[in-house]
Amino acid sequence: MRVAALIPLLLLAGCAARDETVTGYGALGRTYDLIEMDGGPPPAAATLEFPEPGRLAGDGPCNRFSGPVTVPYPWFGTGPLAVTRRGCPELAAEQAILAALAAMDLAEVAGPLLLLTASGSGRSLVFQAAD
Repeated sequence: MRVAALIPLLLLAGCAARDETVTGYGALGRTYDLIEMDGGPPPAAATLEFPEPGRLAGDGPCNRFSGPVTVPYPWFGTGPLAVTRRGCPELAAEQAILAALAAMDLAEVAGPLLLLTASGSGRSLVFQAAD
């Protein structure tokens, strides 16, 4: 009888341990290169990676950034991003990329592609796996 009572608890513990963010759906451990922003070429080079469950990191043309992924897949959202504070000639382009990343609310992982979109605004970021 006690074993039967423990089974639902074990199942719930297994569910709680599963990463439900984009990292749990094929993005974990991958590094992506930004290949398109809002339907055109990106204003500068940038990468996005998912080094561990529920976390993202990346490089803009000037700075490195990192932060949490805060919502379950297929939704996408980041918590506050920690960004280094180096300056460079492409700082405005980097700020545009980071603002776009913060606006994204849907994700789709399709093979080597990661598509992030902002519902309602038509904005998008397309990344391709570097590996």
